[in-house]
Amino acid sequence: MATKNKELQTDVVEKEEVEVVEGAERTRPVKAYVPRADIYETDDSLVIVADMPGVDENNVDITLEKNVLSLKGYLDFQTPENYSLAYAEYEVGDYERSFTLSDEIDRDKIEATISDGVLRVFLAKAGPAKTKKISVKSA
Repeated sequence: MATKNKELQTDVVEKEEVEVVEGAERTRPVKAYVPRADIYETDDSLVIVADMPGVDENNVDITLEKNVLSLKGYLDFQTPENYSLAYAEYEVGDYERSFTLSDEIDRDKIEATISDGVLRVFLAKAGPAKTKKISVKSA
């Protein structure tokens, strides 16, 4: 797999809101953001590291359908009682991101962990196709 290096960026990166497809509506009344992610490659796997502050193992949903790996994190944020927000620099919302997987990933060996709002998805590489002897029977 090709490796692409990016130069260090010192600009402030704003949170990117998930684009809602025309004619579709979200089922939750909060905004959804695209979590920032890094992808690392080892000899036997790829690791996706996605930032989802405030999300724990009970509020994350990972699905694989038609080669698309979808990561969704749900935030259950409640404003403290008898307080009103006077100023905010950080918007709260859910997280959604999808990745298209190649045939080089073993779908049966995908694992994930989350700790302190950092989701790690481990994608094991599929081994090389093994030679298989096919027996022939007379008809």
